[in-house]
Amino acid sequence: MEAPAAPHNPVETELTVTSPEQMRELGLKLAKLLRAGDLVMLSGELGAGKTTLTRGLGEGLGVRGAVTSPTFVIARVHPSLGGGPPLVHVDAYRLGGGLDEMEDLDLDVSLSDSVIVVEWGEGKVEELTDDRLQVRIHRAVGDTTDEVRHVTLTGLGERWAAVDLGVLTA
Repeated sequence: MEAPAAPHNPVETELTVTSPEQMRELGLKLAKLLRAGDLVMLSGELGAGKTTLTRGLGEGLGVRGAVTSPTFVIARVHPSLGGGPPLVHVDAYRLGGGLDEMEDLDLDVSLSDSVIVVEWGEGKVEELTDDRLQVRIHRAVGDTTDEVRHVTLTGLGERWAAVDLGVLTA
C-alpha cells in the first residue's frame, strides 16, 4: 500500500498594483507560469480587477476573442491561437450551489486540457482539484477612486510547490 503524498505547504506571494494597466501586466506575467490543467480562482470585491487580470492572462496565453466578464453567460471558452491551452473564463457569482451547479459546466472535462479561471469560485470549485492558484485582490471600498490593489497569490498542491511566484513581483 502506498503512503499518501505529503501535503505541500502553500506557496504565497503578495504584491501591490496601482493601476488597471499594471493588473493586466500581472496577468501577462502570470500567463507564462500557467499550463493546461491549471485552475486559477479569483476573489475580490466588485471592481477589484478580476476581469482585467484575466484579460492579461488571455493576452499572455494568446487566445482568441476579447476577454470580458462572463457574468450573464456564466462561462466563455477562448481557444488558443497558437497551439497552447484554451482559456475557460467562468464567473460563478450567480451560481449559488457549490460543485453541483459547477458540474453542469463540465469544468472537470475541460480542466485537463485548459487553463480555467473562475471568478467568485471560493466554496464552489475547490473539489475540482487539489492543485490550484488562489488570487485574492483587495481594494479600498466605499466612495474612493483609489486604484491601489493588494494582490495575494497562493499556490496550493503539488503543482505549485516548486513554482516561484516571486517572479511576478519583478
